[in-house]
Amino acid sequence: MPLIVVMEDDAGTRMLVASVLKKDGYDVLTAENGAQGLRIVEESKPALVISDVQMPEMNGFEMLAAVRANAAIASTPVILLTSLQERAHMRQGMNTGADDYITKPFHPAELREAAKAQLNRREMNRAMQSLAVDTAVQTALSEQKLKLVRLYERRLFKELSERWPTGDGAAGDERFSSATVLFVDMPHYATMAQKLSSEELSDLVRKFYGSVGDTVHLFGARHMQFIGDGLLTVFVDSTDTKSVNHGLRAARAALGLIDSATRMRHYQATQFPDRDLPRFEVNVALHTGPVTLAHLHDPLHGAAAQTLPVGDAVVATMQLQKQAHSMGWTIAASVPMLRGVTGAVKTGNRALINLPGRAAPLDAAELISLAA
Repeated sequence: MPLIVVMEDDAGTRMLVASVLKKDGYDVLTAENGAQGLRIVEESKPALVISDVQMPEMNGFEMLAAVRANAAIASTPVILLTSLQERAHMRQGMNTGADDYITKPFHPAELREAAKAQLNRREMNRAMQSLAVDTAVQTALSEQKLKLVRLYERRLFKELSERWPTGDGAAGDERFSSATVLFVDMPHYATMAQKLSSEELSDLVRKFYGSVGDTVHLFGARHMQFIGDGLLTVFVDSTDTKSVNHGLRAARAALGLIDSATRMRHYQATQFPDRDLPRFEVNVALHTGPVTLAHLHDPLHGAAAQTLPVGDAVVATMQLQKQAHSMGWTIAASVPMLRGVTGAVKTGNRALINLPGRAAPLDAAELISLAA
């Protein structure tokens, strides 16, 4: 089993962390301070380090800097344990090279989840390299090769004809214990609506969301639904996606939507050069959690059944998208979502984001790109 080194000067916390990890089958070595812990890391070369920030002799930041400076252990993932009072200093830790952090007090499940995410990084990288579709998708999005377009059109047709759920009530509801929700919206839609005719605006929106629909279907979205001038999609694990988990497919779709927005800016500049339109932009949010696809029908009027995604993950994703725009993030991804794709993506700024109606802030980061 993987070896984990735990550094914590508080004996109670050190015993708790070690016992949780040992119960999950990991080998664990412990240290009372950063200096002692660094020596153990240099000697044992563990698969993961979990370290407190405030420790005698050498604090967590200093230990982390020493690890990153030593070529033999520089790639070792490090999770920092921090108190709420130390939140303001965590940017220092992330800039120094921490892979994740957990706030004390924490639940054992949160510790297990963070540790598992870091230990799965190498496995995730191998899975990415083995997927032939990975190269094909990137080529299609960047170069729009005719041969690949036809390949994806066949897949799109198959999904439209075979995979969309049907049902007429609660008995047909589909419940997923883990799904990734993606919500994309155009922040300047209202301004564009004032400066374009309804026909011009319809053409612009139709062109963009036509490309968006192709992209999310391409990456195996389970459900797609327009909400106002935004689009909500749900990704779940399924047999035809094999080892590509729903979080990674949603992340790749989000990056594809940003590519689509770039092409729309060129189209906007060409079609409306003198209209003083705001820059065409989109903001995307990603969050992972339980989701139910509720099937609704209206027997009184004989209307066709409709599917409505419901759950806290859906609401949180839509709220996160609004906050992403105000923070200047193009793609905001919650930490629960990012832990499912650890090692597969690159992130930027990280923050605790207050969402309306939620008792606790949502830990999220800016999704930048796929990992090399």
